[in-house]
Amino acid sequence: MWFFGFEGVMGAAYDLAKAWDGAWMVLIGLFVVNIVVGATLLRRRKKLMRAMLKNPRTRAIAIGMVALRVGLHLVLAALGAPVTSLAGHLAVAVLMGTTTVTLMWFNQRVTFRALRLA
Repeated sequence: MWFFGFEGVMGAAYDLAKAWDGAWMVLIGLFVVNIVVGATLLRRRKKLMRAMLKNPRTRAIAIGMVALRVGLHLVLAALGAPVTSLAGHLAVAVLMGTTTVTLMWFNQRVTFRALRLA
């Protein structure tokens, strides 16, 4: 579960940093915690992690999330409603975090089935 929480926060990182000036310090701390936990607790799941990182679907999700964020901000700016307020950035952060978790969950399910772990 911590993996999905971390991925959701990282998916929302840009807008969280825009909404709160000190968020970058928390995000860096969470990143370090994720690396430590991943290196220690996931030692037995190296095959799964390697399969997910090599998977073109994982890269497509990452690129798609960046494109979604940039596209959303550009479309809203073109419509005359740029995201500049705290509430706007928090709303986009929730959207991006939820989308990230959903896509990563789906990717993990497909990878589990491919490796016959589920």
